[in-house]
Amino acid sequence: MLALTATAVSFAYPESSPLVPEHEGDDSAWSWLYLGVAIGAFVAYLAGLFLLGRAGGVTKRRAVIALACAIQLLPLAGPVLLSTDAYTYWDYGRIAAVHDGNPYVDVPSDYPDDPAYPLMGSHWRDTTSVYGPGFTLASEAHAAAVGESPDAAAWTYKGLAAAAMIALVLLAARLSRQPAFAAAFVGWNPLLAVHFAGGGHNDAWMMVFVLGALALAAAGRGTLAGVSWALAIAIKWVPILFLPLRFLEARRTGRQVDHRGLAVGACVLVAIATWLYGLAWIRAAGPLATNLAEDRAWYAIPSRIAALGISEGAVALAFAIAFVLAYLWLLREAWRGRARLALTAGLLLVATSWLVPWYAVWAVPLAAVEEDRTARWLALALSAYLLRDAVPL
Repeated sequence: MLALTATAVSFAYPESSPLVPEHEGDDSAWSWLYLGVAIGAFVAYLAGLFLLGRAGGVTKRRAVIALACAIQLLPLAGPVLLSTDAYTYWDYGRIAAVHDGNPYVDVPSDYPDDPAYPLMGSHWRDTTSVYGPGFTLASEAHAAAVGESPDAAAWTYKGLAAAAMIALVLLAARLSRQPAFAAAFVGWNPLLAVHFAGGGHNDAWMMVFVLGALALAAAGRGTLAGVSWALAIAIKWVPILFLPLRFLEARRTGRQVDHRGLAVGACVLVAIATWLYGLAWIRAAGPLATNLAEDRAWYAIPSRIAALGISEGAVALAFAIAFVLAYLWLLREAWRGRARLALTAGLLLVATSWLVPWYAVWAVPLAAVEEDRTARWLALALSAYLLRDAVPL
């Protein structure tokens, strides 16, 4: 797994490789080589999980975690892979930190001379920020720290994403009754390695706070768990779906829930966000909804079905209704004492009309810690399906 992941990353180095957005090369041979080796790494990952499952308690947890850390850190040796999101984050941060603007009101094209502008995704140049105020505050600090260096901007986000993946490996091992298997389920996944240490995406940050909240709750620190939930939601809205399930599970099982941390954390974040950005930050999901309506992601499952000749709007509506019905069933499962967060995340990924490969991290760490066979198979299937996405072919 480690050797194959290293080989896949090495195909990004040549200037003719289109795997790096900054390269002007268009030699698709590098992309085909990358995809073939990435598939091989994923097959090795599945074989490794199978062998770990058979080994049971005999496995040495430290060796598994060490390999997981090596796989997740390895893409730091390569350039920015398969995405310009790190530069998009940088641009939004610079709108506030450098230009004294408001990333929830001003769009990047208002500052076309900014060094981040030509590097960011063209899709987002006329779009206000779609991220929560917690991440926007962090991106401001990042922009102020790295100055005008694209390399420093990208490498910082890559490093932070890699660190978040290591944290997820350790948290998964801590939360699971099968710590070695859980650490491998997260840390041996080559898709996550390539898109986080390789691409610097912020979804791993969000999931660190989600698993952190679960770990804090398990340790009896309910107030801090609530704060962690608030921070997760302040990066992206996705964890909002998990909270009702956790509350219903707690009510059924008699687990005491401390609402103070969530309430205080949310109030503090709302106050800071409103002070800095006005009420515009509340509409952060609006630009993303517009993009969903105008240009759905090709690898989103509703889009693939619509490509068969069915009305795209009808397919998207059908999947949305199906997810709502599934969520109602998941609420009933939680009321019976089992909050199936991993399955919730996986079904959301199936239903969404905007699906990109790094979103797999919404489901994989939760599937690692929950003993939910259906959720694990779904997380693995989505990871395999998304290997091809974002590869320029």
